[in-house]
Amino acid sequence: QGQAAAEHQYREQAQAQRQLILRQILTPEARERLGRIELAYPELKENIENQLISLAQSGRVQRQIDDVTLRQILERVIPRRRDIKIERR
Repeated sequence: QGQAAAEHQYREQAQAQRQLILRQILTPEARERLGRIELAYPELKENIENQLISLAQSGRVQRQIDDVTLRQILERVIPRRRDIKIERR
């Protein structure tokens, strides 16, 4: 039980650290958009967060990422929908 509690505390601490980094590199609007992305693509949100955190830790984020920049990133990552057209003869 002690090991499970320690593991749980470690996960919570890691999650708090992630949130702190994201708060530093994303504007409030961008964080809100990322939260909405979670509803549609939960696995994609975590992937994007990981990429943003690694960019920040490597020093490649020079200023805060705003909503417009995040949208550009998401357009490259989220797969495009295909429009299916049915023609009747």
